[in-house]
Parts: sequence; structure tokens; C-alpha cells
Amino acid sequence: MRIGVQLQPQHFVDYGSLRYAVAKLEDLGVDVVYNWDHFFPLSGDPDGTHFECWTMLAAWAEQTSRVEIGALVTCNSYRNPDLLADMARTVDHISNGRLILGIGSGWFQRDYDEYGYEFGTAGSRLDDLAAALPRITERWAKLNPKPTRDIPILIGGGGEKKTLPLVAQYASVWHYFVDLETYRHKSQVLAQACEHIGRDPNAIAHNVAIPRGLDADGALKFADTMVNEGVTEFTAELAAPSFDYRVIEALLRWKASH
Repeated sequence: MRIGVQLQPQHFVDYGSLRYAVAKLEDLGVDVVYNWDHFFPLSGDPDGTHFECWTMLAAWAEQTSRVEIGALVTCNSYRNPDLLADMARTVDHISNGRLILGIGSGWFQRDYDEYGYEFGTAGSRLDDLAAALPRITERWAKLNPKPTRDIPILIGGGGEKKTLPLVAQYASVWHYFVDLETYRHKSQVLAQACEHIGRDPNAIAHNVAIPRGLDADGALKFADTMVNEGVTEFTAELAAPSFDYRVIEALLRWKASH
């Protein structure tokens, strides 16, 4: 059982507040701290404070000593896949083997428009992700020095025609925002995709987001329900400027009791 936290890199007072939050989360005992890969806030003031994903991950790698780190998730469209592989390898070394490469096909059109990337369609972005994943793994094998470990790949999404087959082929972790009935269906589709290529479905950890707006009691009820369905990882959000840790602390106590 693992508990992760997505620390939203938006609407903070200054970078020091984010650095303090990372340190506190590591001290509390969370297993993974994630940020996200966007250039503008996703909620609240659209022009509020915001920092870039991968330079922040490098700083977290140097700051921390135990907790795993990663993006939930990297947008494949924003970087050449071979460059991304090299960036991930470098952060892997800085962190002494604690990086998770979370990746997805991208969706936030403002990022694309303002930074000059071609938005395309949902289908074309997924096709680009399918082309990028083998390039990333092939580049890892060529780099000197190589990564310190087989860097785990986390893929977010639930598309049945393209995304879940990519999860089956490449991912160590599958992340999704999901309710019980949808989870049951999607996990069955993923298991079938694994069986189609001869992979054990149990080799992929299932990471589910704690729904937004739940208090500690609601989060624990959700976790109790989903763990009985085979979920092995839960990720809660932590947002500035309040940085309310109550749900996270409750989940950590719950984990310790299981």
C-alpha cells in the first residue's frame, strides 16, 4: 500500500512555501510526491503564480532523501522524447533512484497555444505518445551513465482503444481519476490488454486519485472501498496557499493500520 501526494505548483506565496511542503510530506511518511506538467494554473486565477515541472523535480531530488518523486503527469508533447529520457535519467541520478516517470498525452490547450506547440487532436496526441514511449526506453539503454534502476513509468488515463494498451505494454503504474463502477470496468479492460500481450496484469500497480472535496472521513471511506477492489496506491492533492494536510495524515494513519 502506498500513499502519494500531488503538490500543485500553483497559487503559492513563493517557492519556499513549496519547498517546505515537500519537506513536511517526506517527514510525514508519504511514499511519493508528485507535481504536474503545466505552464499555467488549472484552477483559480488563470494567471496566478506557477512554476515549471522538471526543473522543480530536479530541486526536489536534491532536497529529499527518501520519498519518490515524479510528475502526475508529464505532457509528452512538450519535449523531444530522447531529451525527456535524458532529463529523467539525470533526475534519477540526482535522487539516487527515486524518480517515477509519469507521462500522458496532454490536454490543456492554453499550454499549447501560448508556448507554440501544435495541439492537434486527442487521437493525434495519443499517437505521439505511442511513438515516444519506445524512444524513451531505447534512449535509456544508450545513455552513459545509464539510469540507476529501471525507471518506473506511470501512465495516466483510461482510454480503452489507445491509452490502456499503452499502460499494458509500458507502465509500472496506472493512474486514473475514477469511481467504483468505472474502475471495475477499466481495470478489466486493462487486464485483457495485458493478457493480449502476455503480461501479468498484477505487474502494474493501480494508483487512484482521492476525489476532490472529500474530508478525511470521506477519503478513508473511499480508500476502504477501492482497496477491496485491488487498488494499491492512493494519491491525494495538496493545494496552496492553505496546504491542508488533514486528509493526507488520515490516509497515512489508515495505511499504518492495514
